[in-house]
Amino acid sequence: MSAALVVNAIQNKANATQARHSQRFFKTSKGEYGYGDVFLGVPVPQLRKIATEHKDLTLPQIEKLVASKFHEVRFCGLVILTMQFNSATNGVEHKKFFDFYMKQLKAERVNNWDLIDVTAPTIGQYLIGSGSSTQMLLKLAKNSSLWQRRAAIVFTFAFIREGIPQPTLVVAKQLLHDDEDLIHKATGWMLREMGKRNPIELRKFLEENVSVMPRTMLRYSIEKFSAVERKKWLAK
Repeated sequence: MSAALVVNAIQNKANATQARHSQRFFKTSKGEYGYGDVFLGVPVPQLRKIATEHKDLTLPQIEKLVASKFHEVRFCGLVILTMQFNSATNGVEHKKFFDFYMKQLKAERVNNWDLIDVTAPTIGQYLIGSGSSTQMLLKLAKNSSLWQRRAAIVFTFAFIREGIPQPTLVVAKQLLHDDEDLIHKATGWMLREMGKRNPIELRKFLEENVSVMPRTMLRYSIEKFSAVERKKWLAK
């Protein structure tokens, strides 16, 4: 198996009309968050199928995919990475995949919200049980890169699934004054997911921070509350 075979399989599914739609949807015009990204117009289900068919690629071959100028090729490579992470049987392997992912993230190759969201909840599992995970997440949350900041909060989904709310609360606090709407949405999303399992913790966070929370973050975080309670929070 090789990266070239994956690229060929994706290009064979290319659709110019869908590509133009994706260019608009993922904000690729000058001055927008996805500026310069290039799409082939291949739907996610097809990309996942291709990834499954090539799930045994070596890391150097996966890196070739993640370094591609084509969004869907990067997406496919990252999905393969998550598959291999999930199949790993020990901490040494998990660390190898985590370190590889962080290299790609810092190289600005994991550079759109869907690429973060399809990977960070899985790769973030490596951080559970790490004594320095909160400090590492806070460092990411303070980074100038939009994508590293989004990864910081979405990594915490792994902790949420294990019933551990604290990392989400700590990172969300750090991101309260972030300027980017994509961060507001992601933080609100994680607070909402945390609140499904720990509603008391979510309400406590809201009581302490509702007056300074961006409205998008607040709206996302309270989506699962009753209409009456949502109205109460929005009125504060």
